Amino acid sequence: MIAKVPVRRKVRDRHHRGASRWVVLAGVTVGALVMLVPFVFMLLNAFKSPGDYSSGGPLSWPTEFYTTGLRTYWSTVNFPLKLWNSTLIAGSVAVLGVVVSLFNAYALGIGRVRGRLWIVGVFLLANMLPQEALVYPLYHVAKEVGLYNTRLSVIIIFTVVQSAFGTYLLASVLGTFPRALLEAAALDGAGTWTVLWRVVLPHLRPTLAVLLVFFFIWTWNEFLIPLVMLIDNQTQTVPVALASLQGDRLMDAPTTNAGALISLVPAILFFLIFQRTLARGITAGAEK
Repeated sequence: MIAKVPVRRKVRDRHHRGASRWVVLAGVTVGALVMLVPFVFMLLNAFKSPGDYSSGGPLSWPTEFYTTGLRTYWSTVNFPLKLWNSTLIAGSVAVLGVVVSLFNAYALGIGRVRGRLWIVGVFLLANMLPQEALVYPLYHVAKEVGLYNTRLSVIIIFTVVQSAFGTYLLASVLGTFPRALLEAAALDGAGTWTVLWRVVLPHLRPTLAVLLVFFFIWTWNEFLIPLVMLIDNQTQTVPVALASLQGDRLMDAPTTNAGALISLVPAILFFLIFQRTLARGITAGAEK
């Protein structure tokens, strides 16, 4: 009797999926290049003298390596102080926002608070409110309680704003948390805090890390509320300092581009440092 030899099917290589793969790759590449165009213009004009900018415009190549704009911005706005203010505010909001979001979502998702869906809907609605509608009430309250023109006021405001989104996201995640794990922990005699730190938190670490990065970047880029709440040169953030270079009738374009370049560097470094954290968090979310 002749044994049948199993026929091996040819497995298609995932790197060869036809023309559609190359079309998608080409589209993504073109989109990335288009997004880089403004950064190229900023880099080009940051090292261009005012004379070159006036004569050749923003698209001309600089005739000299002009660094006076960088030094002018650094000393005029006291950039080290502004960098410290932005880092302190964004870092505090990122940490506090994640902690508040975790506690709120744990109560809503695991604790099963009565009216949970309504409460989550309120958090979602609060996250959708435009900042223009919140500026005057926040300004009035800050003046009444004596927190106006302080970094603490901005930290409190953005902690509440960012935690609204974090609570909505984490409550949705914890709403589908495996009940078997919670029941097993309860049978072992674990209390509320033990369940949070020993059972829930290890499963949420990738998601919390992604929220931490997003909260930092979102707060770093905020402009309107810090512009209204921080009027002193000692408390202003980097975006507000950059906007102070523009006047009603005069704008030093090379200095403004140099300031934008310097202001962008910390955010890029932060993203490069935590890009693996973002990748792990997104991958973990996809696997779940």
